[in-house]
Amino acid sequence: MRVYLLVMLVAAAVTYLTTPLARWLALRSGAITAVRERDVHAIPTPRMGGVAMLLGMAVAMVIASRMPFLEGVFSQPTAWAVLGGAAMVCLLGAADDIWDLDWFTKLIGQVLVVGLMAWLGGVQLVSVPIAGRTIGSAQLSLVATVLVVVVAINAVNFVDGLDGLAAGLIAIGGTGFFVYTYLLSRDASSTDYSNVASVVVAVLVGACLGFLPHNFHPARIFMGDSGSMLIGLTIASAAIIVTGQIDSAVVSDRQSIPAFLPIVLPLAVLVLPLMDMGLAVIRRVGAGKSPFHPDRRHLHHRLLQLGHSHRRAVVIMYLWTAVVAFGTASLAVWSTSSALWVLGIGAAIALVLTLGPLRGHVLRTPTSRGVSDDHPRTDARHRSGAPVDR
Repeated sequence: MRVYLLVMLVAAAVTYLTTPLARWLALRSGAITAVRERDVHAIPTPRMGGVAMLLGMAVAMVIASRMPFLEGVFSQPTAWAVLGGAAMVCLLGAADDIWDLDWFTKLIGQVLVVGLMAWLGGVQLVSVPIAGRTIGSAQLSLVATVLVVVVAINAVNFVDGLDGLAAGLIAIGGTGFFVYTYLLSRDASSTDYSNVASVVVAVLVGACLGFLPHNFHPARIFMGDSGSMLIGLTIASAAIIVTGQIDSAVVSDRQSIPAFLPIVLPLAVLVLPLMDMGLAVIRRVGAGKSPFHPDRRHLHHRLLQLGHSHRRAVVIMYLWTAVVAFGTASLAVWSTSSALWVLGIGAAIALVLTLGPLRGHVLRTPTSRGVSDDHPRTDARHRSGAPVDR
C-alpha cells in the first residue's frame, strides 16, 4: 500500500507544480474559455489543465516502473499503453482547447486513439465476469472496448461544468476503485500485491488531487477537454483491465456478489457523469437537437437552481459519488446486507442535503427578502465555474 501511496503522491506533486506552466501555455496559445450564455463563470479563464495532469501521471509512471515492487506490472505493455492513450487523447483535447474543434472531429479522434490503444497495447474488453462469458471475436472485442471508453470520455466531459467537479468526482470514485483493485490483488496472491489497474488508478487519483487546488472554486484554470478526455480514458481503461482479472467460474457462492464488481464498480464511479450524459442526450434528441448541443440543464445546473451555492453544489455531487462508489466497493469486504445498509444511510443523508434549499424555501415567509450567503447570486459578477460541453 505504501508504494501505491508514494506513486499517488508523486503524481499529485508533479501535477500541482506544473499546473501554473499549463496555465501559462493556455494564455500564450489562446486556450481561454470566454464567457458564454450557457456558462456560469464571470471572467475568461484559461483551460488546458489536462497537460499538467498528463505530466503528473507520466512522471509517476516512470518512477513506479523503477520500483522493485512494481517490476512485474511494467513487464507487460498494458500500463504504458494506457499512458500512451492518455497522452494522445490529451493532445486531441489540447487541440480542442486551442482551436475549438467540432464535435464530429473530436469523436473521430477519440475512436482512433482508443482503437490504437486497444489494438497495439492489448487494453481490450475480452471477458465479462458473469457466468464466465467471453467476447466471441477479436473484432467484437475491439468494438466493445472503443464503445465503452468513448462513452466514458464523453460522460466525464459532460459533467465537467463547475469548478473542481470532474477532478473531484474522479478522485473520489477512483479512490474507491483503487481500494477494490488493491483488495482484489491481495486476495489473489499473499506475496505479490502489484496490480496494473491499481497503479493506473493511483496515478490518476494523484493527478486529480494535484490539480484540484488550482481548479476548486474560484478556479484559476480549467482542465479543458485535454483533462476531461484524459481522466475519462484512464478510468475506463483501468475498469477494462480489471474485468480480465476475475475468473467467475471458480468464484464461490459466498463471493458471487464481488464477482460482479468489475462491472458494477466502474459504473458506480461514473454514475453521475453517465446519468448526466444520458439525460442530456434524451433531452436534446427529444427536442430535435444534436446530442452535443449545449444547454444549462445539467445536474449541476439543477443544483444551483435549487438554491445551492457553487461550492455546496460541487460538494453534494462529491458526496453522491462517494456514497455510490464506496458503498459498492464495500460489497467486497462486507456482507451484502451490511453494504446495503451503509449505502442506504449514505444515500438518505445525501438526499437530505440535496433537497435542503427546498425546505428552506417552504419555511420562508412571503415577506422574506434578500438572498442568503448559501444561495447563488443572480448577477453575472458572482457567477463562476467551468464551461459545459466544450
